[in-house]
Formats: sequence, C-alpha cells, structure tokens
Amino acid sequence: MRLAETFGENVRRVRLQHGLTQEALAVDVGLAVTYVGQIERGLRNPTLDVVERFAEALKTEPLILLQKATSRES
Repeated sequence: MRLAETFGENVRRVRLQHGLTQEALAVDVGLAVTYVGQIERGLRNPTLDVVERFAEALKTEPLILLQKATSRES
C-alpha cells in the first residue's frame, strides 16, 4: 500500500473516532472538503505541512497518521 493511501485510511479512522464529518475536518484543517475526501481515498500526496495540519486538527501525532496498521498494532 502506498504511503498516501495509508495516510488517508488513518485520517478517516481517526476522524470517525472523533465523530467528525469530512466537512468539519476540512474547516479545522483549512482545506476544501473535496481535498479531504481525496486525501482519505489516497488520491493526493499531502505535503508535510498538510500532514501536520491534519494531525493538529485530529489531536494526534503525525506519526500515527503515517503508520501502517501492523505498525500501530505492535
């Protein structure tokens, strides 16, 4: 799996854990909702700045959003 896809899956997982919609997350991150959707589907390659913005909005560490599932479970 590509890192962009892993990041997108983690963003979606954490967003849902926080009970946020894509629209609410988009507002918190300061990006268009379509961009957030593309991120979650692994269609965009976010910059490190964008990774950091998502982590701050989701109240988590950037590394958590970049880790593959098997790395998180260990």
